Amino acid sequence: MYETNVSSYIPYIRRIISQICSYFVIRPEVIVKIIAALLSNCHILFEDYPGLGKTLLAKIIARVLGCSFKRVQFTPDLLPADIIGTKVWVPGKGKFKLVKGPIFTNILLADEINRAPPKTQAALLEAMEERQVTIEGRTYKLEQPFIVLATQNPIEMEGTYPLPEALLDRFGVKISIGYPQTVEEEVEILRRRLAWRKDDPTDDIAPVVTREGFLKLQMIVEENIYVDKCILEYIANIVRTIRSDPRVLAGPSPRGAIALMKLSKAIALIFGRSYVIPDDVLFIVREALAHRVIVKPEYSEEVSPEEVVVECVRKVPVPKVSSDVH
Repeated sequence: MYETNVSSYIPYIRRIISQICSYFVIRPEVIVKIIAALLSNCHILFEDYPGLGKTLLAKIIARVLGCSFKRVQFTPDLLPADIIGTKVWVPGKGKFKLVKGPIFTNILLADEINRAPPKTQAALLEAMEERQVTIEGRTYKLEQPFIVLATQNPIEMEGTYPLPEALLDRFGVKISIGYPQTVEEEVEILRRRLAWRKDDPTDDIAPVVTREGFLKLQMIVEENIYVDKCILEYIANIVRTIRSDPRVLAGPSPRGAIALMKLSKAIALIFGRSYVIPDDVLFIVREALAHRVIVKPEYSEEVSPEEVVVECVRKVPVPKVSSDVH
């Protein structure tokens, strides 16, 4: 996995997607967006109904990518130290010992993240942005990759703490898996469960790549996917159009524009190209920007952030990119 030709990495990505889909029934466009977020080193917020298999999906992803996995159930009594860790006194040695929290992993599932108070939610801020944590004045780097997969329930809001904008902005995408769309999909879920003969099949899943191999794929996205100036202008115009919409109180930040660019590069690689085209941007723009949009209160019942993004994108002229730009 160390060739410099971008096309040589496409089979690995297809095998990753195929392996995940062989265990988890999911719409093709959704798994592509999830893999794009992982390849671009973006954190993912799943906003979905209970029982759709978000925890299982996170475990399958970690297993397929050869990465370590830990899960934290967010509750009202959860403390920051329960996530990042703390130092404890060891009487026999006469010194403090660092007890690392579950945040020291590659794939962290923050389950029902909005059930913990803001102080606990804030424990993730430094880790998500800088890939490091500070414990009692000392900074500890997290092993790469470090990606947070967080979940929240969109309908059960009693006793929850809405995520602050600063934390929402650190998620590269907000994605919904959704219910199975057909009877065939529902039946396939049941059939696979019968075949597994247990609720969790992840111990039987063979990794497609190693952790180092996945880091290499991330590097390919970062270094080998070309983005033309017209694409950069297209992304900038989309973000600025959303910000200037009279219904918008606060629009996407520059961090949001950067996330959209990175995700578009990953989409290009997944689709077998070494350069980004406008369709790559359009494919992921709603998931990348909608959760960063705050609609003014007087418009909140008339239009959703997702609708604002879609409407604003339609107003921005689509650039023409020649296939020889790269």
